[in-house]
Amino acid sequence: MTRRDLRWKAGGFALTAVSCAICVGREGSPLTIVLFLLALLGLPLMIYGKRVGQMFRAERRGHSHTVDVVHAARVRRRGQGTDGFGR
Repeated sequence: MTRRDLRWKAGGFALTAVSCAICVGREGSPLTIVLFLLALLGLPLMIYGKRVGQMFRAERRGHSHTVDVVHAARVRRRGQGTDGFGR
């Protein structure tokens, strides 16, 4: 995992943690709905890191094979063949 990816994941964790902490402190406030949405936004960042932007771009362009696009980009970046062993 690269430092950049780790920073994206840490940002997602921080966004989720802070939003949840404020929600607990402001129980019953209308602000909790907005904070809940921010907490949900932080979950994909925690899980996927920097690849979230790539997935959104592929989805926005109407690409029906988002997973294939992400995998192909990863294979190209690593300089490997499709089987993962450089063949």
